[in-house]
Amino acid sequence: MAWTRQVLRVNLSEGSCIPEPLNMDWANQYLGQRGLATRYLVEEIDPQCDALGPDNKLIMATGPLTGTMASTGGRYSVITKSPLTGTVACSNSGGFFGAELKNAGWDMIIFEGKAAEPMYLHIENDSAKLVPASDLWGKSCWETDEMLHARHQDPQMRVAVVGRSAEQGCLYSAVINDLHRAAGRSGVGTVMASKNLKAVTVRGTLGVGNIQDPARFMSAVNAGKKVLAENPVTGEGLPALGTQVLMNVINEVGAMPTRNMRESQFEGASKISGEAMLEPRESDGKANLTRNGGCFACTIACGRISTIDREHFSVKEKPQYWGNSGGLEYEAAWALGSDTGVDDLDALTYANFLCNEDGMDPISFGATVAAAMELFEEGVITTQHTDGVELKFGNAQALCWAAEQVATGTGFGADLHLGSRRLCEKYGRPELSMTVKGQEFPAYDPRGIQGMGLTYATSNRGACHLRSYTVSSEILGVPEKTDPLQTEGKAGLVKAFQDATAAVDSAGLCVFTTFAWTLDDIAPQIDAACDGDWSPERLVEVGERIWQLERDFNMKAGITGADDTLPQRLLKDAAKSGPAKGKVCELGDMLPEYYQLRGWTADGQLTAETRSKFGLPS
Repeated sequence: MAWTRQVLRVNLSEGSCIPEPLNMDWANQYLGQRGLATRYLVEEIDPQCDALGPDNKLIMATGPLTGTMASTGGRYSVITKSPLTGTVACSNSGGFFGAELKNAGWDMIIFEGKAAEPMYLHIENDSAKLVPASDLWGKSCWETDEMLHARHQDPQMRVAVVGRSAEQGCLYSAVINDLHRAAGRSGVGTVMASKNLKAVTVRGTLGVGNIQDPARFMSAVNAGKKVLAENPVTGEGLPALGTQVLMNVINEVGAMPTRNMRESQFEGASKISGEAMLEPRESDGKANLTRNGGCFACTIACGRISTIDREHFSVKEKPQYWGNSGGLEYEAAWALGSDTGVDDLDALTYANFLCNEDGMDPISFGATVAAAMELFEEGVITTQHTDGVELKFGNAQALCWAAEQVATGTGFGADLHLGSRRLCEKYGRPELSMTVKGQEFPAYDPRGIQGMGLTYATSNRGACHLRSYTVSSEILGVPEKTDPLQTEGKAGLVKAFQDATAAVDSAGLCVFTTFAWTLDDIAPQIDAACDGDWSPERLVEVGERIWQLERDFNMKAGITGADDTLPQRLLKDAAKSGPAKGKVCELGDMLPEYYQLRGWTADGQLTAETRSKFGLPS
């Protein structure tokens, strides 16, 4: 069965914590985590509600394989309506919190209403209660985690928390668990803080003992682990260099967005790469990377644990920033580095530590700073706005200053809280915002990787690489090599990646497994763990049903086909260097075919036939 079949409904307005049975009809249609929680959200909120109002709901959800022996089976997601984009938000996190929640006997928690005063939810197996948290309000994620562990005297307890940025209304705040793992994108932490919910603590000792066929499950799990170990990406590249293995690769193919995407290659990429993280510093002879780390049940261990020079930018006054903590991953290194023109590895690591400590999405933060830097260089923003700081591309100290401002919401940080789109609109230059549906771009220039342009434009949560990582095919040749500069066949490729990824997310597995696994590797694990027939074909169907459900929610929220587009910079300004030199993203060549494959109208609306095919709620 794999599901615990238990949901915890927490009404923050009333102060109640009430268990209820999981809707198994929906579980069989949407599997778990991303899909199943979205089905609950669609049923229970008005898509046009205020994302930061009490009528919005926040759901923490596990998948059926979360908490099991399946490799990477430690994932959980936070699902809500996004304050950054107005779309459905689903942010996925690793670490150990999701597995602990599942081992406490819960498939998901639904938070509704708003507490009158700051609270946190404390769970010990089937016991759940809301606890006053006024003393925690105003504390960083790290401080809160330390205080809660001291209070409960249980080192095995897991904590998910929001920081000061969320309390101050930063629209891209994250939910941080295990100190440096994050449900990072779309402002899910902002929604959590808007409900006066500071943290969730959980201790689970029940285990996941309801596997349908344990012997067959372990056989499938062991076969899957063997595939991961023997694959050059999941068995070698990611353990050694983490996702930072991509920095030099993407730069060389001319798809490294640089200085607010004005350029597509960064001359300082090698200084902030995974390889650079292994090199001894001149100042103290120590490397940036201390070791790698893995999430619950993970056999890949792509996580980075880093240190920085304690003398760097007066960090000696803040010792928690130079000690071992979550290091740079590729997206953060790009957003804080290439996109801002900063090639100082210690400065990037420091800014990333601040994002972890106070719960900011480093992608949206870095991209917003990059937009601010272009506004500064255009003379729209001046030192009068920035307390005398020269907010120029390449200024490492300005980057660190900006991170400190956003963490606390002080000074110019209040403007940076808005995200790139609202910031550029405020200063009268909306064309300088590199966003889709209000969410900032990740680290791949769609002029150099055409499939990613269609991925960004059609993503249901705004610009996102993890909804359809065509980089696997277009750059790494997984599962087969396609030409990154060509558009032919990319509509089908994007759709296939989107549907498969939705199924993987909903299972409770990490999408990084798909560098090695196909659904043929995943389906046997789900089929042995869950009752019913879970074939690869059924998972594809589940994935597409989830995609259609998310699209339908967005349409009802006011998002239209006109929002399936990219900034004009990427559609009209050609790449200046690299293999993609002279090319723009040819979105118009791909989008009509994509709509047709999805069963949508020419303007991106779901047809009645498509709605009926997938049994979408009215």
